[in-house]
Amino acid sequence: MRKLSGIFLVGLCLGAIGAVVVTAGHSSAAAPQPIAVTEIAPATTSETPAPAPTPAPKTETPAAKAAPADPVEVDAAALDKLVRDGKVSAVVFDRQRGAAIDSVHADRGYTSASLVKLLIALSTLEQGGPVADVQRMLARSDDDLASRFWTAYGGPSIVTRWAAKLGLSGTRAPADPGRWGDTRITAPDVVKIYRYLLDRKSGAIMKGLRDATERGSDGFRQYFGIPDAAGGRPWAVKQGWSCCGPTRMLHTSGVLGEDSRYIVVVLTEHPVKVDYPTASRRVTTIVSALLGSDES
Repeated sequence: MRKLSGIFLVGLCLGAIGAVVVTAGHSSAAAPQPIAVTEIAPATTSETPAPAPTPAPKTETPAAKAAPADPVEVDAAALDKLVRDGKVSAVVFDRQRGAAIDSVHADRGYTSASLVKLLIALSTLEQGGPVADVQRMLARSDDDLASRFWTAYGGPSIVTRWAAKLGLSGTRAPADPGRWGDTRITAPDVVKIYRYLLDRKSGAIMKGLRDATERGSDGFRQYFGIPDAAGGRPWAVKQGWSCCGPTRMLHTSGVLGEDSRYIVVVLTEHPVKVDYPTASRRVTTIVSALLGSDES
């Protein structure tokens, strides 16, 4: 019994030692590890001052876009320099004031190109023509539709009748009855047409002008002038360009701003050596100058 008791005691001692070793090993594995991302600051004591709080990062607020400038009065000589060897006429009419801000070379006459489509549209709708096709003619500056309406709704008498009705003193029907684009116009007369459209609330025609596509039906880019220079203002336009003859005509006309406040008409004539992209940029620069932007 003594021998067995001694062995038994030795076993108990060895078992106790083993238990201590095993317990120590598990305690080490379960010890909490430091967290790399989030640190918990110790409680503040009088001996250890609390660290200063880290300021929250500033949220950058994007600068507000400057409001478009109002149209300004421009000297005729300044506009002449922008067309150099061509001609320019311009009128900017403020409907709130009921007066023109700019009127440059207002007495000059030009071939209308597609601006006469405004009168064609008036005659067509007055006589019950198709509204959707009229709007398409205006928005895409569609020559085929214009020719069809010109023939069906009065030809040259469209021009003479509306010139008399609206007091368009510088507007003349074309010498060749079949060439509606050869109608003669002046910038003040085009302003009168827009004033009539806006005063009479001719919504169908104005919708066609607001829906102007970037490319005309012939593929010509018609966002030169007013659209390119608008600077975020709402606009509606009827553009004009002619392809043949000793000179090129390039015109931008329409309304600009909230409630169509401004009527803008710029008529230009360029020698054929000036290509259309160059002439288009010149017209846009002219409108920018009239609108008081720094692109001029």
